[in-house]
Amino acid sequence: MNPYRIEVRVKPRPGLLDPQGKAIHHSLNSLGWEGVNDVSVGKAIYIDIDADSADNALATVEVMCRKLLANPVTEDFEVSVIDEMERTSS
Repeated sequence: MNPYRIEVRVKPRPGLLDPQGKAIHHSLNSLGWEGVNDVSVGKAIYIDIDADSADNALATVEVMCRKLLANPVTEDFEVSVIDEMERTSS
């Protein structure tokens, strides 16, 4: 098994209400940044996981997203390996 660091990006689906994004958009415009057309707020989740391969690590985390980390009705997600970590001996 090899250790991997996986990044999960969860974002609201296009066209759905995003109150946080709207509030930030309004605030940016109020502070003078009038060229900002839209803002959406999502989340980034970092998971360190042991797996046989990067593909297996991604597949496992995708299942986690479907079952817990993202709401399939209102959110989309993307997963990517950001680091194949070296095992430290202890």
